[in-house]
Amino acid sequence: MSTDALVVEKRGHAACLTLNRPEALNSITIQMMRDLKVIYQELEEDQDVWTVIVTGAGDKALCTGADVNVIEGTYQDGAPTGIDMWGEPMLSSYRQWDIPQEATPPYMTMTKPVICAVNGIACGAGLDLVSTCDIAVAAEHATFFDPHVSIGVVSAREMVRMARVLPLNVAMRMAIMGKHERMSAQRAYELGFVSEVVPKEKLMERAWQLAEIVNRNAPLAVRGTRMAIRKGLSLPIYEAELLAESYRMRCAQTADAKEGPAAFLEKRRPDWKAL
Repeated sequence: MSTDALVVEKRGHAACLTLNRPEALNSITIQMMRDLKVIYQELEEDQDVWTVIVTGAGDKALCTGADVNVIEGTYQDGAPTGIDMWGEPMLSSYRQWDIPQEATPPYMTMTKPVICAVNGIACGAGLDLVSTCDIAVAAEHATFFDPHVSIGVVSAREMVRMARVLPLNVAMRMAIMGKHERMSAQRAYELGFVSEVVPKEKLMERAWQLAEIVNRNAPLAVRGTRMAIRKGLSLPIYEAELLAESYRMRCAQTADAKEGPAAFLEKRRPDWKAL
């Protein structure tokens, strides 16, 4: 799974994906975008992985968005070339019609929970990692901002997502202030953007610990719960409840659903199989 720029480490039923370009503040290259798509799929299909951690190498940045070189080739002499960032003809594949993800896990289709360990600056596409994860824990020195409007670019999906997880006036302020204002880790915690702030030297220890705690629970039940909440947010409440109940009924047919009550009655720790 690992590459030079993307390192995957496994411990038990948890896997940590590290963006490994600290010298470039963990910005995302085109090759990383391609590789991330594959890695996220591999992590989703790996039956031994129940929870995923995403972080950045070093202590300066989680991710600062797309590398500045990714737009090379899309324009020549100030005019569009008809070639997209991946070097493909424009609108020649479904990927180009869908939402650009850059570093983001496919959070609406991926069933496994994602923990984001914010080890420094999170900006641009780096904000996606925080706004779409299921648990976010930040180092005390972490900061958050969105630079798009400061470089003449519309802040599109990034701030649309942020407006779903922050109060609207806060998200709007971040969007239109651009690079000229940063949100601290403490402020992000107060607003619920991250759920915990820890000393930077304790960040990864805490992220692994959180993954281990999540994995004490029935993994299929965790996935069903996660998907019910994620997908339910885009539905009217009645349909969201019906969807959640359908997931409950599916999980009720699994071996783990029988193991849970049995372990409770026998006063022992459950032996989850994700089956």
